[in-house]
Amino acid sequence: MGEYARSLAIAQGVQARWPGAAILFVLSREAPYAGTTPFPTTLLDSSPTFHSAAVIEVMQSWGPDVVIFDSAGRTAQLRAAKRGGARVVYISARRRQRRKAFRLRWMRLIDEHWIAYPQFVAGDLTFLERLKLKYMRRPQVRFLDVILAQGGGQRRESILSRIGCVAHQYTLVVPGGGTGHPGASDAIARFRQAAGELAAAGVDTVFVGRAGPAFGESLGPAAAAPAAAAAGSRLRVTGPLPQSDLAELMRGARLIITNGGSTLLQSIACGKPCIAVPIAGDQGERIRRCVSAGVAVAAPLDGDAIRKSATDLLQNEQALNALTDRALGLGLADGVDAAMRAMTRLLESK
Repeated sequence: MGEYARSLAIAQGVQARWPGAAILFVLSREAPYAGTTPFPTTLLDSSPTFHSAAVIEVMQSWGPDVVIFDSAGRTAQLRAAKRGGARVVYISARRRQRRKAFRLRWMRLIDEHWIAYPQFVAGDLTFLERLKLKYMRRPQVRFLDVILAQGGGQRRESILSRIGCVAHQYTLVVPGGGTGHPGASDAIARFRQAAGELAAAGVDTVFVGRAGPAFGESLGPAAAAPAAAAAGSRLRVTGPLPQSDLAELMRGARLIITNGGSTLLQSIACGKPCIAVPIAGDQGERIRRCVSAGVAVAAPLDGDAIRKSATDLLQNEQALNALTDRALGLGLADGVDAAMRAMTRLLESK
């Protein structure tokens, strides 16, 4: 989900910068967002990574100027893009993907390598990476600090009114895109449990994600209803939201509880105190770096532990303010703007 949300924001940035641009997504038909993508789409039976022939056929027939591979792709696909005259962008969000992009055969094919997180999270370029860049003189490497939809006060007021919340008085719980990870298949239920317990304790709480029961609960009608009120009206449960709506909920929250993916960085970019819970193998290190920078508090994937961390933080105004000040002090840049500058450079070089 993070890859799709990032690509969608970049595509919308392209559309705003160049209104006449033709934009095409290649997606798995099994992806939960496949049917709602607001751009022309080619659907495959599974991840495009596993369908090189189909991806290559799309590129050959469509003749794109730029191809963006976000955390996916095969060598044959990159070669086909270059052979067709396209500029190639690869986005890495994990260490394994970053290592792949720094293989010499891929460096020859990639024009721009965008690292999906800020430098303090993703880590500086290593000695070996710098040596390879000096030897190959390509690609251009950029850190995309954070991809976050632009905000607007009127839009925020409309969303808060629709959901029934007051700005800066609610805790926002966002478990993530909804795909299961090894050892964390019940992650959404544990986040949902924490949200329910906070609401029951009198904390105005908004839970954003796939409707479902809290850990150990059976699924009832209230859990399935969008923006449903539960636990004495203190809990609001919504389904997945557009990135622009979610960004406004983040900006209006007092505290955000999320996983260690893109939403964590978006929360920090909004200057919000965060509790980060790892639900995938690569997220632990990312969270540790954010905790070391003093911009997040870590909690284990356990409903009671998440609830206790949130309760302790909500009762400590000084700690909340310190997290906010340090988050704002990072000055994270808009990754969409960085991507648009890079795209302009690529198109001008054709």
